[in-house]
Amino acid sequence: MIPFQFRVDIISELKRIAPNGEFIIPSFVIDELEMIKRKSKGKDRIAARIALRLAKRGPFKIINLPLREGESVDDALIRLSDILCTNDKELRKKARRKGVPVIYLRQKKYLAINGYIS
Repeated sequence: MIPFQFRVDIISELKRIAPNGEFIIPSFVIDELEMIKRKSKGKDRIAARIALRLAKRGPFKIINLPLREGESVDDALIRLSDILCTNDKELRKKARRKGVPVIYLRQKKYLAINGYIS
């Protein structure tokens, strides 16, 4: 939802940080964005709509990955990610504790990475 909220071109930024990266979006993230779009109003709804539009094109690949029994979205993202892209502060902390590098928005202007990418 960063492109709408902060006017940052995340596609260019992701290609800058991880030029050889494959950008995968689990289907449960798409489901979460659809829910935000349905239940929210105003800016959150617009941001979710734009995020969905971006997710369905560009360098992103949507993969049908189910959550495990009793697993949270955050835990599944950490389990599945070689590198995680999120601005969620708590999710970033959890991922770093598990050794997963995190790409996040820095100074509301550009993407940065916390951790080592091989």
